[in-house]
Amino acid sequence: QVQLVESGGGLVQPGVSLIPSCAASGFTSDYYTIGWFRQAPGKVREGVSCISRNDGSTYYADSVKDRFTIFRDNAKTTVYLQMNSLKPEDTAVYYCAAVRAVVRSIIPPRNYDYWGQGTQVTVSS
Repeated sequence: QVQLVESGGGLVQPGVSLIPSCAASGFTSDYYTIGWFRQAPGKVREGVSCISRNDGSTYYADSVKDRFTIFRDNAKTTVYLQMNSLKPEDTAVYYCAAVRAVVRSIIPPRNYDYWGQGTQVTVSS
């Protein structure tokens, strides 16, 4: 059974870093593309980053490029999202998701098959 569990969110001040994680069970991430999404109150869920299943290529939304880095552990069971220089506008619930497809860019949430429960990230002074 495929399961995703996020952890590592929290309340931080602007400029600080966080590294939420997405632990996968029932599969390894070399067979699935893993994406990170976020949803702020009153806003649609948006793609933040993803790591493709075939060659581990990574993709980022313009709003987080050069600040966020997605990577996975050697066992390919956990995917991390290193978030540097956090801003108040990064405040949202962060979700990870999985799909058995090769991707070449950020793809919409509707294309993903499995989702975690989310972890809250709040950036505030």
